[in-house]
Amino acid sequence: MSKVQGGMKCVKYLLFAFNFIFWLSGLLVLAVGLWLRFDPNTVKLLTGDGAPDTFFIAVYILLGAGGLMMVVGFFGCFGAIRESQCLLASFFVCLLIIFGAEITAGVFGFLNKEQIAEEIQKFYSDSIADNNVNGTAIALIYHKTLNCCGGASMEKNPELCPDQTEETDCHTAILNFFDEKLLIIGYIGIGIAGVMIIGMIFSMVLCCAIRNSREVI
Repeated sequence: MSKVQGGMKCVKYLLFAFNFIFWLSGLLVLAVGLWLRFDPNTVKLLTGDGAPDTFFIAVYILLGAGGLMMVVGFFGCFGAIRESQCLLASFFVCLLIIFGAEITAGVFGFLNKEQIAEEIQKFYSDSIADNNVNGTAIALIYHKTLNCCGGASMEKNPELCPDQTEETDCHTAILNFFDEKLLIIGYIGIGIAGVMIIGMIFSMVLCCAIRNSREVI
């Protein structure tokens, strides 16, 4: 009996410690999501009429998951201390939902990174082809932000980048820039998902231990 109670306490405090770390992880995910959403360079490149918003979809998933992680981590700590089967079961379900959201964000980032880059490359090419004030302004933003000029198969316009000394074309620069951002989303999503598997295991072990101890009593 004392061994059972001792083991249950051990799992309880391990789950409490995990939930505190989980809450901090949620704060980190939220911070990274906000950085990706409001990063000045990213915002500049995705402004203007017709700018693709696919990239921000993955960011919004990450933001939602981060906020939910913080709430769930708080209630998970409360459920562990109170030894409440109901709260622990709810905690498990919430973790499962967040797990799905994180995996979705990670897989979405990996599978769609080429599509997202292509949409943004097209947006840049269209702005050059428009040859109007708005299109020129958009092109200048890309040239200044990415330190590039022209597309892979486009002739460089000296009027749009007279001081451009780099050989990098903007299509390649766009691909490299958003590859880096999407890899951050993917790795964070998959990494946090792995942490949550541990949390689900702890919550179920503690829930079963609580049930068994009450049955013994």
